[in-house]
Amino acid sequence: MTKGLPETLEFSQRPRRGILTPHIRMLYVYSFLVVAGFLFYLSQGFWTTYSTARLPPHATVSLARCRSLHAKPGPSRDFHKRSYSDRFVEGTKPTLIKNARIWTGDANGTEVVNADILLDKGIIKGIGRVGHAHLKMLRDDLVVLDAKNAWITPGIVDLHSHIGDSPLPDLNGAQDDNSLLGPIQPWLRALDGLNTHDDSYLLSIAGGVTTALVLPGSANAIGGQGFTVKLRSTPERSPSSMLLEPPYQINSSFLEEAERPRWRQMKHACGENPNGVYGYTRMDTVWAFRQAYNKAREIKDGQDQYCNDVLDGDWAKLTKEPFPEDLQWEAMVDILRGRVKVQVHCYEAVDLDDFVRLSQEFQFPVAAFHHAHEAYLVPDVLKKAYEHPPAVAMFAAVARYKREAYRGSVFAPRVLAQHGLPVVMKSDSSAAFHSRDLLFEAQQAHFYGLPENLAIAAVTSTPAEVMGMGHRVGYIKEGWDADLVIWDSHPLALGATPIQVFIDGIPQLSSPHVVEKPKAFQVSPKVPNFDKEAKDTVNYEGLPPLEPEEAAHDAVVFTGVKSVYARTNDSVDEVFLAEDANSYGIVVVEKGIMKCFGSSSQCGMDLSESSATIVDLNGGALSPGLVTYGAPIGLEEINEEPSTRDGAVPDPLYQPVPKIVGGDGALIRASDGLQFGGRDSLTTFSTAARNKLSEGAVIQDVNALHVSVRHFGSPSVSTQIGTLRHLLLHPDDSHAGKWFKNVAEGEETLVVEADSADVIATLVSLKKEVEKQYRSKVKLTISGGIEAYLLAKDLAHADVGVIQVPARPFPAVWEQRRISPGPPLTEQSSILTLLEHNVTVGVGITENWAAQNTRFDVGWIAIEAGGRLSKGQALALASTNLEKLLGGKVKAQSAHDLVATRGGELLDFESKVVAVISPRRGVVDLM
Repeated sequence: MTKGLPETLEFSQRPRRGILTPHIRMLYVYSFLVVAGFLFYLSQGFWTTYSTARLPPHATVSLARCRSLHAKPGPSRDFHKRSYSDRFVEGTKPTLIKNARIWTGDANGTEVVNADILLDKGIIKGIGRVGHAHLKMLRDDLVVLDAKNAWITPGIVDLHSHIGDSPLPDLNGAQDDNSLLGPIQPWLRALDGLNTHDDSYLLSIAGGVTTALVLPGSANAIGGQGFTVKLRSTPERSPSSMLLEPPYQINSSFLEEAERPRWRQMKHACGENPNGVYGYTRMDTVWAFRQAYNKAREIKDGQDQYCNDVLDGDWAKLTKEPFPEDLQWEAMVDILRGRVKVQVHCYEAVDLDDFVRLSQEFQFPVAAFHHAHEAYLVPDVLKKAYEHPPAVAMFAAVARYKREAYRGSVFAPRVLAQHGLPVVMKSDSSAAFHSRDLLFEAQQAHFYGLPENLAIAAVTSTPAEVMGMGHRVGYIKEGWDADLVIWDSHPLALGATPIQVFIDGIPQLSSPHVVEKPKAFQVSPKVPNFDKEAKDTVNYEGLPPLEPEEAAHDAVVFTGVKSVYARTNDSVDEVFLAEDANSYGIVVVEKGIMKCFGSSSQCGMDLSESSATIVDLNGGALSPGLVTYGAPIGLEEINEEPSTRDGAVPDPLYQPVPKIVGGDGALIRASDGLQFGGRDSLTTFSTAARNKLSEGAVIQDVNALHVSVRHFGSPSVSTQIGTLRHLLLHPDDSHAGKWFKNVAEGEETLVVEADSADVIATLVSLKKEVEKQYRSKVKLTISGGIEAYLLAKDLAHADVGVIQVPARPFPAVWEQRRISPGPPLTEQSSILTLLEHNVTVGVGITENWAAQNTRFDVGWIAIEAGGRLSKGQALALASTNLEKLLGGKVKAQSAHDLVATRGGELLDFESKVVAVISPRRGVVDLM
């Protein structure tokens, strides 16, 4: 038994060498373990480095892939401390914008500051009062702009665009937005078809749009990868140089070891589009989705197992087996890894529910549902999506063009916002919808109840966040990209137009044309209250009753009337205007006929004793009812559903027209195919009529003879005009011949659909030729007329009128490419040019849903005129002028409706239509 050692030892008592006490042994063991562990750590690091250096190239790549497998996209922590942007263009001068009213995007879109903004090296360097020392350093190159208290917002961000892939003008050689080779194609990339010469870019910039997410089309269930671009031109002139934070995969096919991946985008589509292209049912489409995601999941699981083994030290597997991957499916795998923003074209509740379940089954988040016309009816379904509720990217008023859009509502944005879902307004920029007017979508959403802060955010900060670029665009904050817009009025005021647009600190408008706006346009419009209508829309699942209620009494008195506009011959004049709220007048209506307007005493009314129905307009107005033209309103209910349409009209140049008794060729009357009670109905027949036999339903059965001269297909334009010449100069005794003879003799109006200035010039020459033979005055109207302004002087001299369709032109097709878009690109629009030359002008629409915005179209024209066009003249563009140009012959005041608006006049954002006064039917309809 060993004895214990004494507590202290004298030197002479030290144990002999080789004899270790328990304490010493423990100390040695501990020291050895520490040193051994340290040496092992070093050896492992050395061996890893040494081994990696000796690995074959494919193994090195595989190891890098495994190490970055779980990296998530996003900016670095110090991103906003950068000194310059990766998109900075050398030679760009710094800019100081002074005295600005800035909507920053912060505080949920409620922060507005009055300050200066310094832009330098492609980023926002400062907001506030920039220091003297900093300015002194930049003095030689600094450009100083005085905003004069103008509104400044971040550049508009378009979350759903086909710009560059769907060409403008529409040309077959540049159609690259859809592949029709299969319903599942995640390997396709919108970047590969991006056309840098498209006419859309400058037009979109002129509307304040600076950034767009370019997506493949919606023909396929999985259409391919989208890319975020800045719209400015670049010195390189390439599609790649337009990209904002391009994913690394565009050059290396697969993500290798990097600091952080960048967000990718993927387009999906549900419902009618892929079903129609491939003959699918919804069941087929969802199964195609599930197959694709299952394939991606199998690859992902294989990658995870491989990397677990390799990182656990299985170097044999690393050297012998490559990283498991598939070029066609790698983007789908990235979806499951949370690296892709999934953008889903999806309309109906059934499709939304299907896709939410898909996201749960395969565990991937959905960035946004696009179009989503029924999303507002099922907000709780959206909240069940995997990881977080998606945003909803939608139109403000575009609906009912196909069955899955039939329940769309103007109140959808406000309803979704009330449920806490992110709201995005989008353009779908293509030949059908153009992003130049994307801000107008936000303005409409605000008009129908979306709060001001969320309406502006819906085209700036919200889409920026949804596409994963909120750290760069969508806000005005120090360190963000220098993308912003200086506006001539409040961004939500009708007609708001850029004074200047900056992208990466570079001004985009070389010589902007600016219209001075009244002070009233510098504040957000006080929009009407639509609470009841929004509630009813949800309660009736998107189809609330639209029929008006007839006033209970024959006599109706409108009080609080600020102004009255009435027809006088072929014009519209302001016949009453109150100086202020204290002098608001009344309008007395009996059996649908306006009997008096003015003060109560002037009309001999004692309102306290009157038995009439009293309607307070609260500073509102009475105006002529508007007319719509151009879209088949009343001839179809759902454009893409044949059973709801009047049907195709045969073209005698392509096919025989059905024969009637006697063998005469039949001219078709549109009034024979009228459908009443439709949700879009607003035309020259009464919207409140139940059917064609209702009293006053049809004002004039036949208005004009309509033909079209277009460049589409065959026969040639020269053949079309040659045929028209023959019909006018040599009419036969057929039914059609009699009509063309009436036109030639000046008894009926000829409306020719044409846009090309060259075609219109030929038609003017033909008119003169006919007039010379018949010694008559031919009534010729050009419909479409996008390039007609180029011949304004000649049209005025020849007495040819123009119905421009649409009111705000854009070059959808080649024969419309020479447009005059108006401010800020041109001093005035094509319509104002025509009016300036005394050409009679009307405005039309291209699709049924646009009819409800006719009053805003006309109001916008009046605003751009800058005081050169009275409100009466503006109203005439969609009333008396249009009727005259279409051959209207009913002149009596008793034949035309009046519209009463509350809170403002018909052409502004502050008014709400509350009544229609119908002399023909002898009633007042209350809305």
